[in-house]
Amino acid sequence: MNVVQMQSARKMKRAQTIMFLIVLLALVIWSSIGTEFSLSALFAGVGESLRFIFFDFLPPDFSSLPMLLEPAMQTIYMSIVAMVIGSIVAGLLSFLAAATTSPHPYLQVFVRAATSLFRNIPVVIWTILLVAAFGLGTIVGTMSLILISIGMLTRSFAEVLEEIDMGQVEAVRAAGGGYFQVLSQAVIPQFMPGFIGWSLYNFEINVRASTIVGMVGGGGIGFILQSNLKLFQYQKASMAVLLVLVIVLVVEMITNRVRERII
Repeated sequence: MNVVQMQSARKMKRAQTIMFLIVLLALVIWSSIGTEFSLSALFAGVGESLRFIFFDFLPPDFSSLPMLLEPAMQTIYMSIVAMVIGSIVAGLLSFLAAATTSPHPYLQVFVRAATSLFRNIPVVIWTILLVAAFGLGTIVGTMSLILISIGMLTRSFAEVLEEIDMGQVEAVRAAGGGYFQVLSQAVIPQFMPGFIGWSLYNFEINVRASTIVGMVGGGGIGFILQSNLKLFQYQKASMAVLLVLVIVLVVEMITNRVRERII
């Protein structure tokens, strides 16, 4: 590439960068108009927000802690059940969804499309639909978390299966191994670290999501949090938020330790 071509390429790249920034700025302005967003309104609400946080929301009402322990445990129970069932179902489906292990390409496309539906519908929507069908309670929250877990983990597990060392697979096939022998001898040993790691990560996600699920009728501490907010019992709600934060941090610490020991 000569000097003239290099200069021309630089000018073209500079022009593309400028055009991209112009389009991005236009999108920001258009979106701001559509949402009626303004910096003046943002800064005007800062003082009121701080007043609410430090005078109404804080300090937490520690006397309400005993009443929050059972809902907090329900949140953990829902997350564990959703992780276990979701991991098992997703683990089975992932062998059908991965290009390296699926018996047929059409079956692979069907499983991926079906689990994509579970994954792309927000957990709040699943909860609202299930509440309409089954009523309020932790069973609805657990079912919502299971559906989301299946959708997320099937894709994650399938990607793990598609990244395995195919040399081991070919070696078992060359030795005369059938489909299930290939899975048991060459695929599953490589698959298990990813299976455990993603399952534990899903548990962390479920703990966070279960609070939102509870606020729309799925039970657990989220339901208590929503009730306190509706009754303007903000300091009790603050205690619930603090407890959720502690649970999330403890679960993250435990899962990180387990991953370090097992994987």
